[in-house]
Amino acid sequence: MTAERLRPRVLVVDDEPAIRLLCRVNLELDGYVVLEAASLAEARAVLRDDVVDVVLLDLHLGRERSDELIEELHRRTPPVPVAFVTGSTDEASAQQAGADGVLSKPFAIDDLAATVRRLVGAAE
Repeated sequence: MTAERLRPRVLVVDDEPAIRLLCRVNLELDGYVVLEAASLAEARAVLRDDVVDVVLLDLHLGRERSDELIEELHRRTPPVPVAFVTGSTDEASAQQAGADGVLSKPFAIDDLAATVRRLVGAAE
């Protein structure tokens, strides 16, 4: 197993390049391997080829339904924890949709780090 595979892997799914960049740069500084996708189709392609420990998922990806991806991730063995990255959902609504956490845009870098740390811990 490579040293990179020993590091937790986070998939950031967001149609805003700036959000993906912000997450990637800060999570890589914290020691995570970060994969990116701009759509659900891209996310599914990444998930076919790679194992991830956590997914940060934009709730609003154009017309696509992000909740369908949550269901797919939770059916995996082991299930993959998911946090919504959104400007319009409260914690209760996100949990009802199956999310394991919420990062409300705009979010603080400390909140990003804490959410990913918590979800990586839940995945272990």
